[in-house]
Amino acid sequence: MLELKNISKTFNPNTINAKTALDNLSLTLNDGDFVTVIGGNGAGKSTMLNAISGTFYVDSGSILIDGQDVTKLPEYKRASYLGRVFQDPMMGTAPNMQIDENLAIAARRGASRGLKWGISKAEKKQYRQLLEHLELGLEDRMSSKVGLLSGGQRQALTLLMATLKKPKLLLLDEHTAALDPGTAMKVLKISDQIIQENHLTTLMITHNMKDAIAHGNRLIMMDEGHIVLDISGEEKKALTVSDLLAKFSAASGKEEASDKLLLS
Repeated sequence: MLELKNISKTFNPNTINAKTALDNLSLTLNDGDFVTVIGGNGAGKSTMLNAISGTFYVDSGSILIDGQDVTKLPEYKRASYLGRVFQDPMMGTAPNMQIDENLAIAARRGASRGLKWGISKAEKKQYRQLLEHLELGLEDRMSSKVGLLSGGQRQALTLLMATLKKPKLLLLDEHTAALDPGTAMKVLKISDQIIQENHLTTLMITHNMKDAIAHGNRLIMMDEGHIVLDISGEEKKALTVSDLLAKFSAASGKEEASDKLLLS
């Protein structure tokens, strides 16, 4: 479903501030893979997601989604393939619009627009059913402005919007990092449920090693624009945080790797 072939990206090339964020990176995700991505600050995690979504073009290499080469496509043309939830709960929704209006925008993504009535009764019924699955009481607040919701409610709604059209690839960019632990756990549970029910191929960046181990069927660890660990199956299920830190130190060749990961 996703193929990254030898992609590289350097910011501020040929200057004193040059920074190689992705260095000949290759990665393949099969249909239905749920891959957690972990690594210290500056490892290239978010840069990889931005490269996939088309926030910028890579310097070299190619990006394929469901067999289609999207390397040279601009961001808006890749949007039909992707769903994305960001770290900031304020992103991904229109705060001055109602909950049902936000869902209607997501439902009409990529469709031609006409002059018919905004939201039909059938659509409102569908949105209510979808919101009920979140178990956050939002089905009784569909006319509320999204800006009035809590961070956790907003992230859950953004997740629902990002997956409403069943994207080829779902990108979760530290989508629980700004939430308190209890709310983050709730949003992760909702994420697991939506991903499983819709059989979505997913990349989830996290700084939380326990979450990286507990969720998904595969875990990759990045360092300096490379993938230094790729663990799946029974090996992943048996992992502990101490195991993961030891593997990272061995793979990266850095004695200080454990401390950096824990602090970040």
